[in-house]
Amino acid sequence: MYAIIKTGGKQYNVQAGDVIRVEKLEEEAGNTIKLDVLYINDNGTVSVGNDVANAYAEAEVLGNGKGEKIVVYKYKAKKNIRHKQGHRQPFTALKITNIVK
Repeated sequence: MYAIIKTGGKQYNVQAGDVIRVEKLEEEAGNTIKLDVLYINDNGTVSVGNDVANAYAEAEVLGNGKGEKIVVYKYKAKKNIRHKQGHRQPFTALKITNIVK
């Protein structure tokens, strides 16, 4: 069984036991959270819309962190204008423990 969940303005395809990185959540490591489910596929049986109104996915928060550094470099030719900036996107690691219909 797998489900499509929504968090942080994005959608993720998950199964029980998956570890995913989502946009940073204000949760402590070790907490259990419930995530909204948009779609469930249970061995070919599809549930969507009002069928998943009460469904949710339970996830354990593994911790918070920052992703790999991305270098943003902007310049204008022949103008001696150069800007170099780095960015590390914060994330929260979640382990999907259960999908409840």
